[in-house]
Amino acid sequence: MSWFYKAPRQHLPSMSPGGWEGGYPEIVKENKLFEHYYQELKIVPEGEWDLFMEALREPLPATLRITGYKSHAKEILHCLKNKYFKELEDLEVDGQKVEVPQPLSWYPEELAWHTNLSRKILRKSPQLEKFHQFLVSETESGNISRQEAVSMIPPLLLNAHPHHKILDMCAAPGSKTTQLIEMLHADMNVPFPEGFVIANDVDNKRCYLLVHQAKRLSSPCIMVVNHDASSIPRLKIDVNGRKEILFYDRILCDVPCSGDGTMRKNIDVWKKWTTLNSLQLHGLQLRIATRGAEQLVEGGRMVYSTCSLNPVEDEAVIASLLEKSEGALELADVSSELPGLKWMPGITHWKVMTKDGQWFTEWEDVPHSRHTQIRPTMFPPKDPEKLQAMHLERCLRILPHHQNTGGFFVAVLVKKFSMPWNKRPPKGEPVEPREPVRSSPAHPTEGAAADPAELESKPISGMDDTDITERPENVENSGSKKDGVCGPPPSKKMKLFGFKEDPFVFIPEDDPLFPPIQKFYALDPSFPKMNLLTRTTEGKKRQLYMVSKELRNVLVNNSERMKVINTGIKVWCRNNSGEEFDCAFRLAQEGIYTLYPFINSRIITVSIEDVKILLTQENPFFRKLSSETYSQAKDLAKGSIVLKYEPDPTKPDTLQCPIVLCGWRGKASIRTFVPKNERLHYLRMMGLEVLAEKKKEGTVLAQEGAGSSGPPEDEESAEHGAEPAAGADASTDTSAHAASGPSDPAPAEAALPR
Repeated sequence: MSWFYKAPRQHLPSMSPGGWEGGYPEIVKENKLFEHYYQELKIVPEGEWDLFMEALREPLPATLRITGYKSHAKEILHCLKNKYFKELEDLEVDGQKVEVPQPLSWYPEELAWHTNLSRKILRKSPQLEKFHQFLVSETESGNISRQEAVSMIPPLLLNAHPHHKILDMCAAPGSKTTQLIEMLHADMNVPFPEGFVIANDVDNKRCYLLVHQAKRLSSPCIMVVNHDASSIPRLKIDVNGRKEILFYDRILCDVPCSGDGTMRKNIDVWKKWTTLNSLQLHGLQLRIATRGAEQLVEGGRMVYSTCSLNPVEDEAVIASLLEKSEGALELADVSSELPGLKWMPGITHWKVMTKDGQWFTEWEDVPHSRHTQIRPTMFPPKDPEKLQAMHLERCLRILPHHQNTGGFFVAVLVKKFSMPWNKRPPKGEPVEPREPVRSSPAHPTEGAAADPAELESKPISGMDDTDITERPENVENSGSKKDGVCGPPPSKKMKLFGFKEDPFVFIPEDDPLFPPIQKFYALDPSFPKMNLLTRTTEGKKRQLYMVSKELRNVLVNNSERMKVINTGIKVWCRNNSGEEFDCAFRLAQEGIYTLYPFINSRIITVSIEDVKILLTQENPFFRKLSSETYSQAKDLAKGSIVLKYEPDPTKPDTLQCPIVLCGWRGKASIRTFVPKNERLHYLRMMGLEVLAEKKKEGTVLAQEGAGSSGPPEDEESAEHGAEPAAGADASTDTSAHAASGPSDPAPAEAALPR
């Protein structure tokens, strides 16, 4: 997301290289057809048109969200408000006053904020560089999401809970997905919530972006899959020994769209906008929404959203879906669910316009030559009673000038009973609906328009009930599933694109690899070892991952139906020389919060001063740590350890959230294995900044509030004073250092701060 300056309304500065807006070439923000179209449809209240257009021409304010997933969210909020935002008060840059960020009024618990700072001004201003480093580092750690304000709305309206099975149909790049993961982990004391998120995207490359986003939250309850959302396979799960269809409690259907609500950040939309984009996407959007409705459990909730203002992509899709559902779906009234959010009710009458400006009020007016481009589902229902019963006014359209946001559309649907074509057949005829047969060239995107050039030669028609036929589905157990191997499906069953993924192999019950791990860490008998998996069928197992038992159920029973890109959280990494330490596997920081509740030995409780030393010095000797820490460490055998900090409620000025770190007990010292950005995060939460002087080696530890004026951190030199294994845990543990066990430290720490 770009960080733009919101210019004052009375005078918009030109986009000159010296201005705050990033030095873009001048783009004329005019499109007469766009104005003609939306003025005719009357989506903007009387008298507000000029304000609407003026807002569209202004850059989008930057927004950030503090992730509520970790118990550290309140600490981050406290840090932001009392340190970084205070430093912005009365600050002027290039003669312009910096506005202090403000919370979004409708987002719960002040966890989302908007600001007028541009990316350019953050980078070039020395006064703001510390704040910029904070944003970059905390985003990489998964503690902050730089997300557009309207994009935060659909997950909030899904109203997901930790026990819900959730499908995100068009998930990349993943900011909404991360919100959903946070909702699963609302209670940090529950390492394995019952629910899960299956995040899907049709674009193989974008799936890896999705993986990167989701990985920041370190959850064992997320799976990324790669399918066309309009024909996403129906999955099976094992319920008490019987195979049953998996229905989802919550479905997010954020479909690919023309994106004219994103004009404030996607400047190209101004010159590329035409009604053809919406006409070509309508059929795909309807098929995706229909496929979602089929897989929703009775009583479940589905949110349909677009970043388009066009009723052909919005109300027309919802009206058509409601009509074909024959009462199975209804629009929920969510008007009171986000107090403070301003929105316009959905419209009940609209017309359809061709790209050359020709209007049609109803399907009967459309000449036969236009029937491939314009479909009957694009028009409002003709029957006034039927139209009234749909309650299209319950849809939400967010207009940019009402709260200085992008444009957006959201509808919340509740399923009352099965879709008409899903009704149970007579006994003895076990059939289920087949996916709609058409696939689409469009890639689902979040906050970005699908490329109309790809779509132009392939018009998409609406989907009638006749598009869905019935067929029995093969639910046999394959041999590979019996072995606990969940590989990609055979190519004859499903055409695969993109990278070939390694298989997912669950550790067998009798695998000799596990008992030494269990003994070394004194794992609780309740530890779910059946949920451990690796990504290889041959050779040494280098990493061990964990999934929740519900996701294991999905993986084992659907290896031939779905293309899994990634799942599981890394919990252990192999040390090549680990056998000499009684255990070949060391703990991985990525999965420590999931694993910690089951570990009963090799835990060292540390003070806040110990944490500071451990995170700022590479291999501090025991004598540098507190006597309490030394007394716990001295009798432990060499090898992987857990370092636990418990907050002291009697000292409210100190860090008030628990911290769990992975470490290594050497011969005479302790090392932490924490990725760099996570290390910096913990230090910031303790009121410290790690700053490195540019062009000099070594690390400077500055006590914030003590008048430190050291220059901002330089990433390369900061790494000099960081843990050697940070890169390993932060990526894929393929470095030579990570592959071999940590050795005892040399006295190289003499160059590090005392």
